[in-house]
Amino acid sequence: MNFPLAGKTIVVTRARHQASRLSRELEALGACVIELPTIEIVPPGSYEPLDAALHDLQQYQWLIVTSVNTARVLAERAAGLHVDIPAIAGTQIVAIGSATAAALHETGFHVALIPPKYVAESVVDVLRDKVAESRVLLARAAVARDIIPDALRQLGASVDVVDAYRMVIPDESARLVRGVFTGSPLPDAVTFTSSSTATNFFQLLGEAGICSVPQGIQSISIGPITSATLRELGWEPATEADPHDVDGLVQAVIRALSPLAAE
Repeated sequence: MNFPLAGKTIVVTRARHQASRLSRELEALGACVIELPTIEIVPPGSYEPLDAALHDLQQYQWLIVTSVNTARVLAERAAGLHVDIPAIAGTQIVAIGSATAAALHETGFHVALIPPKYVAESVVDVLRDKVAESRVLLARAAVARDIIPDALRQLGASVDVVDAYRMVIPDESARLVRGVFTGSPLPDAVTFTSSSTATNFFQLLGEAGICSVPQGIQSISIGPITSATLRELGWEPATEADPHDVDGLVQAVIRALSPLAAE
């Protein structure tokens, strides 16, 4: 059996409850994986706006679901409120990313559209000729980028944005980052699955008193938005996943750390 990542140590920065699949796939390829979660998913300040929107979902022609986490929260809140979302006619669901679509399907949601790329601009493109004079509900993480609602409003849509969850830095991660990046041997690469994982990673380095990423460690990004954030933080990604999902990220790791195996 081929183990293209044998002898390589890779840091996974996903939230702990999401890291297992990526970690398993990297380990199956021979890698030693260190899980260092830089984000933790916690409830929003209030579920009231989300709950109100779910109760009155029939007023919306479109529901945009931005992530697996959002899909999970929608299903949980709908069940708790006894709202049968799949039975509501007239509301079409847009899932950002194949993993989000799969999570929605698993809980009985019918997905009408999946943008071809896992970026906000792709969502706007697929809805460009469809949302004029319609009402749109965007469910997402708190403090997310405003590209989608701003662009859809310019196209003539009325857009309501509700927070499904917040992302915070786990308390134990400052201690973990100090051990991983001041010890020996150092990891070969760090994987990033969102801009938040990248931003929080650098915040953790600062809290640990580490001025910069030690030389020789590569950063591997899941997509262009995450790559842009890494560049803003001063770390050029070694490579970027394509497609922008876990499978693409695994292949990106192989390209970066085992180029011959990726050919």
